[in-house]
Amino acid sequence: MKSKIVAILETRTGEHLAELIARRGGVPMPAPALEEVPDVDSKRWAALLDGCEARPFTMAIFQTAVGTRALFEAAEALGSTPALMRMLNKAVVAVRGPKPLGELNSRGVGIDIRAAAPFTTDTVLDAVAAVALKGGRVLVQRYGEANPKLCDALAARGAAVEEIATYRWALPADTGPLVRLIEALSSSKVDAVVFTSAAQVRNLYAVAERMNRSAALAGLLNAVVVASIGPVCTSVLTEYGVRPTFEANPPKLGPLVHGLAAALS
Repeated sequence: MKSKIVAILETRTGEHLAELIARRGGVPMPAPALEEVPDVDSKRWAALLDGCEARPFTMAIFQTAVGTRALFEAAEALGSTPALMRMLNKAVVAVRGPKPLGELNSRGVGIDIRAAAPFTTDTVLDAVAAVALKGGRVLVQRYGEANPKLCDALAARGAAVEEIATYRWALPADTGPLVRLIEALSSSKVDAVVFTSAAQVRNLYAVAERMNRSAALAGLLNAVVVASIGPVCTSVLTEYGVRPTFEANPPKLGPLVHGLAAALS
């Protein structure tokens, strides 16, 4: 990886990822593609918590740590933390991965179901397949974007699904680093691009569209090493015609950087 230019689209753990790459001799090129915008509808959240005594939730699904934390903070601001805890004590609590698991454990919430790696919508659905849902209600903590596949599958089993947003992924206010990344790709000045979420792919293409470069972007990416954090990210890259060089397994930063070093060696 020595002296190789590696573009990083990650925002939240971007500095840590850059450090891991630099330790192996790579040259990180930060190009944050996401900005987390708080998006909790306090009135709707209050109504759901107020009504859960009369209409309890059968199951609650938590997908991210940041979203789980946002729901608890919003409940605290409303003075409804006791109602939230009572609701979760009565419901089957399912988590998508280790991060929401840790957040819930820190708050004393018991976990009933854990989705298996690689922590996709499919593994969540497999994990909750045995839960009786007909006529019940399911609370889904939304990821950075809506998850119609998950919600539709739960509804098809007879559940009333309440998907509540906690934050949304938007383009950063400063898209200059993404513009410079696309220009660097066009000039063959990038050796690898690391994608750690599907939303990063969409936002990179949104910026390329503004530059009238979207048609050429897949070809530019396919000419370098493309690292994908996992199957969801890989699926979206493939939709855009981009062939990931490799996919981290398991979908964590350690295996991602290890695979990157191997691909660039």
